[in-house]
Amino acid sequence: MPFDGKILLADDEAHIRKFMGLVLSQLGSPTIIEAVNGAQAVELYQSERPDLVLLDVNMPEVDGLQALEQIHAFDPDCAVIMLTSLTTRNIIERAAELGAVNYIRKDTPKEEILATLRQIIDTLFGPEDEANNT
Repeated sequence: MPFDGKILLADDEAHIRKFMGLVLSQLGSPTIIEAVNGAQAVELYQSERPDLVLLDVNMPEVDGLQALEQIHAFDPDCAVIMLTSLTTRNIIERAAELGAVNYIRKDTPKEEILATLRQIIDTLFGPEDEANNT
């Protein structure tokens, strides 16, 4: 199922935003909004109301976990996937407690990232949701 929703991609590294943007474009024709830090991610979430958020854990100004907490406080039904270079049990558990639906390691092969994103999107926005909206 092609995904044509709005995605907020927050990462302070331009090459990661470019790479993830290319991966996300393979999901369909999503509108991708980019943020360079956690503070900007929170602002853009509130103004743009994206369907899905990919949020880096380590960012300047406001880190990903703080941004997740603020986004979730604004919208408890938000769909946020954490991006991380280093996976620790504490970060994963804290992200889950704060409402993240999943996490993706940045060093995961592109095909696996794409498969994970498709699975998450199908779960969150799958056919049963479409049937309810018609």
